[in-house]
Amino acid sequence: MTEVAAGEWRGWRAATEAALYGPDGFYRRPEGPAGHFRTSVHASPLFALAVARLLCRVDEALGRPERLDFVDMAAGRGELVTGVLAALPADVAARTRTYAVELADRPETLDHRIEWRSEPPLRIKGLLFANEWLDNVPLEVAEVDSAGVPRLVLVRRDGTERLGEPVAGAEAQWLARWWPLGGAQGARAEIGLPRDAAWAAAAATLERGLAVAVDYAHTAPARPPFGTLTGFREGRETVPVPDGSCDITAHVALDACATACALSGARLVSQREALHAVGITGARPPLELASTNPTEYVRALATAGEAAELTATAGLGDFGWLLQPVGIPDVLAH
Repeated sequence: MTEVAAGEWRGWRAATEAALYGPDGFYRRPEGPAGHFRTSVHASPLFALAVARLLCRVDEALGRPERLDFVDMAAGRGELVTGVLAALPADVAARTRTYAVELADRPETLDHRIEWRSEPPLRIKGLLFANEWLDNVPLEVAEVDSAGVPRLVLVRRDGTERLGEPVAGAEAQWLARWWPLGGAQGARAEIGLPRDAAWAAAAATLERGLAVAVDYAHTAPARPPFGTLTGFREGRETVPVPDGSCDITAHVALDACATACALSGARLVSQREALHAVGITGARPPLELASTNPTEYVRALATAGEAAELTATAGLGDFGWLLQPVGIPDVLAH
């Protein structure tokens, strides 16, 4: 990269796109996301089990079709789709076509039954599941200047920022509706238009079934006053620098995504609520099991601990789940 390019000022959307998904981008590294941060998928195989149970409910709602689809958006190195396939009952697994959607190259050891794609298939009949995808869809950042005007934030490759032009057009309309900044100097927001469009396009691939987005999230009554843009490197939070050395992420306005879909029936729940609905509760095993079957008690206790982490308040349990059914009832409502 030349000195001119290194010092170029760009909006955060373009800078993040290059840093994460360019030829040498962060997400093309061989270690994958798991080398830098821990998601619910990596925390416990119970998460894949929960998604498998959800897929089984979708299967029932669809009338147990001859072909059932499972699409893992932003699949990383295929950890979730591999776990879901292993957790499905044999009769369901035999009818399920699995897809991993990811820009990185296919891992050599991935199960041959999993189709690796850069885009989701069309006319899906089943479950499209996007775990921590939308938080990595690049977007612009706005900041209020000394005159009370929201302006686009520009950034160089080394992370240095300055304010650019006033926010205008569709981006200004999005801010006014979903994240009004007021006039306080230094107030910041992430403009979620690209995420709204990405989610609407993903949900549109369903012919019938359920689309789910799971992510760090906030809603209109509780937007963070200075935004959430941050970085992660080797398991630690860090300053977001768009040079390809770290993940760059920001929490998702899932309420805006839900409205952008233009489909009825969308619902927002916490991960805690969603996992409880499919039987992942974190409840401790009965104490008498310790005397009647100590080995099983220890195993059940470990499982309960993993479930507790996935559903913890002020932790993974507070993640937002956006549920978008298409042509089926709400399968988590019972």
